[in-house]
Amino acid sequence: MMETTADPGASVLVVDDEQRLADLYASHLQTTYRVETAYSGAEALELIDDEFDVVLLDRRMPELPGDQLLDRIRAEGYSGRVVMVTAADPDFDIVDMPFDEYVIKPVTGEEIRDVVEAQLLLDSYEMRLNEYFRLKSKLRTLEGSKPRFELKTTTATRN
Repeated sequence: MMETTADPGASVLVVDDEQRLADLYASHLQTTYRVETAYSGAEALELIDDEFDVVLLDRRMPELPGDQLLDRIRAEGYSGRVVMVTAADPDFDIVDMPFDEYVIKPVTGEEIRDVVEAQLLLDSYEMRLNEYFRLKSKLRTLEGSKPRFELKTTTATRN
C-alpha cells in the first residue's frame, strides 16, 4: 500500500455506468477526497470541469463510451488526471489515448485509493518540475543580461 500524502482538498469524479460499482469506488475514496459520481458519459460531461483533480473513467459505457468521452473532455480543455478503470483488455489503440493510467477491473478499494494517490502525487511532481523550469529560465535570463557581481550581490541580499 502506498504511503498516503493525500491532499484533503483534492476531488475525484467517478464515471461508470454500473451504479453499484461507481458508488463502491466513491465509498473507498470519500473519507479522503471530495468525490462525485456520474453514471453515464453524458452525465459526466455535465459535471466535469478543472475542479476535479482525478477522473476515474470506465471505458465501456453505452451511448458515450469512455474513450470517446476522454477525447471530448481533452478537446474541451480538461487537463486533470484521467485513469481508465475498465474491464476492457488493452490493445494497441491505447497508445494514442490521452489518459494517465489504465487499470483493469476487478479493482480493490486499496487499489483505487492507491491509483488516485499516485496520480495526485504525479500531478504534484509535475507542478514542482514546472516551477523549477520557470525559475531556471528566469535565472538563465538574468545571467545573460546582468553582470556577475550584480547577481551575487542580489543573491546575497535576498537570503
